[in-house]
Amino acid sequence: MFKLNYNKANMRKLLLLVLIFISGMSYALAQSAVTGTVTDENGEGIPGANIVIKGTSNGTITDMNGDFALNASSDDVLVVTYVGYSTIEIAVGSQSEINVSLAEDIAALDEIVVTGYGTQERKEITSAVTSLNEEDFNKGLISNPMGLLEGKVAGLSITKPGGDPNGGYTLRLRGISTVGANASPLVVIDGVIGGNLDLVDPNDIESIDVIKDGAAAAIYGTRGSSGVILVTTKKGVAGTTKVEYNVSTSVDQMANTISVMTAEEYRALPGAVDFGATTDWLDLVTRDGVSQTHNISVSGGTQSTTYRVAVNYREREGILLGTGNNNLNTALNLSQKAMDGKLTIDVGVSYTNKDASYGFGNEGFREALKSNPTMPVYDPNSIYGGYHERTIFDYVNPVSVVEQNINEGNDNIFLGSLKASLDLSSIAEGLNASLAYTRQITDVERGQYYKKTARFRGSDRNGLAITDNQQYTFDLIEGTLGYAGQAGDLGINALVGYSYQEFFNEGYHAEGGDFLTDAFSYHNLGAAADFNNGLGSVWSWANSNKLIAGLARVNLNYDDTYFLNASLRYEGSSRFGANNKWAAFYGVGAGVSIHNLLDTDAIDNLKLRVSYGQTGNEPGSSYISLQRFAPAGNFYYNGAYTSSYGPTSNANPDLAWEIATHFNLGVDFAFVDSRLFGSVEYFTRETKDQLLSVNVPVPPNLVGQTLLNIGTTKNTGFEANVNFNVSNSSNFNWTTGIVFGTNTSELMSWTQGDLSFSGGVLYRASMGSPGQSDVSLVRVVEGETLGQIWGPRFEGINADGTFKFADLDGDGSYCNCDDDREVIGNGLPDFTLGWNNTFNIGDLDISMSWNGEFGHDLFNSYRGFYENAGPTVVGNWNVVNTKYFNQDLTAAAANSSHVEDATYFELNNITVGYNLKDVTKFMKNLRVYVSAQRPVMITGYEGIDPVSRWTDGGDPLSQGIERRETYFRARTFTLGLNITL
Repeated sequence: MFKLNYNKANMRKLLLLVLIFISGMSYALAQSAVTGTVTDENGEGIPGANIVIKGTSNGTITDMNGDFALNASSDDVLVVTYVGYSTIEIAVGSQSEINVSLAEDIAALDEIVVTGYGTQERKEITSAVTSLNEEDFNKGLISNPMGLLEGKVAGLSITKPGGDPNGGYTLRLRGISTVGANASPLVVIDGVIGGNLDLVDPNDIESIDVIKDGAAAAIYGTRGSSGVILVTTKKGVAGTTKVEYNVSTSVDQMANTISVMTAEEYRALPGAVDFGATTDWLDLVTRDGVSQTHNISVSGGTQSTTYRVAVNYREREGILLGTGNNNLNTALNLSQKAMDGKLTIDVGVSYTNKDASYGFGNEGFREALKSNPTMPVYDPNSIYGGYHERTIFDYVNPVSVVEQNINEGNDNIFLGSLKASLDLSSIAEGLNASLAYTRQITDVERGQYYKKTARFRGSDRNGLAITDNQQYTFDLIEGTLGYAGQAGDLGINALVGYSYQEFFNEGYHAEGGDFLTDAFSYHNLGAAADFNNGLGSVWSWANSNKLIAGLARVNLNYDDTYFLNASLRYEGSSRFGANNKWAAFYGVGAGVSIHNLLDTDAIDNLKLRVSYGQTGNEPGSSYISLQRFAPAGNFYYNGAYTSSYGPTSNANPDLAWEIATHFNLGVDFAFVDSRLFGSVEYFTRETKDQLLSVNVPVPPNLVGQTLLNIGTTKNTGFEANVNFNVSNSSNFNWTTGIVFGTNTSELMSWTQGDLSFSGGVLYRASMGSPGQSDVSLVRVVEGETLGQIWGPRFEGINADGTFKFADLDGDGSYCNCDDDREVIGNGLPDFTLGWNNTFNIGDLDISMSWNGEFGHDLFNSYRGFYENAGPTVVGNWNVVNTKYFNQDLTAAAANSSHVEDATYFELNNITVGYNLKDVTKFMKNLRVYVSAQRPVMITGYEGIDPVSRWTDGGDPLSQGIERRETYFRARTFTLGLNITL
């Protein structure tokens, strides 16, 4: 039994508790319930408005109808706030019902732009930054966040040749920024530098800001040379819990192919090898790809805690059999305030699991196009698993390729971040600090198996298994100290910070053949007999690197008319030579709002901007400045196989950063009551000390090439973004906009002192087999533009059926040498154009986005190999039969006739949706929509896909080649629902 000890100490404690309880009850009795509604100027309720008792953290938020209830005393003052509206303070007094109407705060509604390590109002920006929110994004079946931006940002090229569901986008911002390092823009997700876009489902993105110039990108230092893309994900908002469910079903259809001979047409050719069948190979290896997406999110919160959690599932089928993926993504954003709102803790957790069947897109389409259309699919007597095969060079049954073999993978990506932000106004008004930690882990697994009976890679090895596993990890720690204040008409926003990022990567590869059975696929590599005879291979690797930086930025705003932004980043990288590990990068921008200086109502906004900055770039691999040794294979010695080692790189202690110098001149404008608005930009970017491997003598060097800082490239261009609000009535709204960009990329120099990269002239991009491996399609020359396609000029067909080429050097004959070759095309566009329209007609919404590239050429590899009626093609494969086919031609040779103008203008996206509001008591909104992606393309190109090719096999110096391995283009039709509860 519990017994109370009645001593004096306990009596004093009990008396104190009673007094506290009585005072609390007295205060509670002095309070009464205050109810009311918060509305806008039109009388519509505002959900999520904050009502706080002044001087305390006690408060509440309005529900979906704008209603609230709060206990308050007669002496209290209520502070009512909502983003974009003026704050109101109301004394409670004797009122039990308080209704509040909030007016829009025009100043507060100025667009907020995400910049490096913070945000700014659009009016304060002095750099070239394009911002898009959810309403601006492309709609439909978009599985990669970059697909949201296609055709939306002037100067940003987003290309994805073909329709591979596992293929990625190639991004180039303002042309080719470098030919020796990373040429893609840096991606920053919710402040995490280098975040993996596969972690972010497009449904979870709130806004994307694209930083184009060096002044704004300089604060990212070594990784800002090619621009920066800042992705901001959706967060929770205080208010009633919001549940959103999005579901869609899509169908991919093959949009284009290359014309080849039918079986009847082929049989009529001299030398045709007729197997007696009629086979449409392309039809047998393709399908209509059916896909589905499901996205559910729950968000809400209170004044002190907000949250958003989302689960996304995507199942995608490609148009080629055996290609597709299943993608599961989860994301949590949680924000907690403490210490009377002075401390904010933000937690972000994301996880993605992707199961992919990569199939054999390279071989499946190519083999289907060039296979003999009279050959049967199956042969019951075949040693190749019942598939009909021909044992000739460069030939395999396309159906067997996609049905017999396995090429699949699994990716697991995790990101966790924790950030603490502290309001230090108690120390100094406007002072704040933050500290953030992030870890990202990416696990990549790949597995391939080629059956014992598969002619494609398997039968020669009696079964072949390959596995790869890589893990990429980084830790990021960043701390900042910021200040925001006002000194008269001068607004000051300053920040200093520290950044530490460490990377560790590792992986292994195993490959072996000669199996007793196919039953275990690639999961039983130890059973491969190859490991007993020295033919199997296993290797592993690991590397690490670090980046450490101090940073600073100051933004000045004088009277909302004159603006000055400056930033500095001093950064060190472990990847550089011992003598050059550190460098400083800086940017400065200035702007003036001219309309504030003019006494006229004709101009709503006119701002002149100018900026200048320097950014850097680092090599793509670690230890490259060091003398390195690596395994060099096995050799047979004393009755056993023994490992050997050899040098792989020469030491270069002077290896330093690439330095890009950016200049940007821009004008922002708005006229006709801001219905006509946009911006224009002129820019230059010169990148010096590019990282290139240069031939060096051996000895004294151990390796024939050394990575040096050598070479200069320059980009020059013009951009325009012009929008016009044609109609803005209550029942009809139409906004149309044009994005336009030009760019010239030039190789200024490949020489430094006595050293020259490849003598200033370089030939790249071998045509390949069969028969043209010694033919280079690209020439790169010091002092000339990049993107040159190189070869002989077509003049006709000789009597023997061979090509007739121009005698360019005038010596009386064609020499099959450089004297008789010339520039026959350029793979880089002269300009890009996007045309975007949005319509709102009552509850009906329509969006339409066109985009195109103009003036670029593509070398059509299919035509270069198979568009002739010679015995090599006819006797072994099918014949390409475009409008250029001439039966008199009997030989293959790459030349100007295979280079085509690839200009195109396509309807990239059209979406029609209808909104139903307050469908039921529990369903606040229902939107039904249909969407089509790439349904219409206007082009004269005869190949697979006319989009520009910025690289060839990853080579940044080779542009303008459409290879035979291109996955065919698809058009997508989607039916979807958006439900809000």
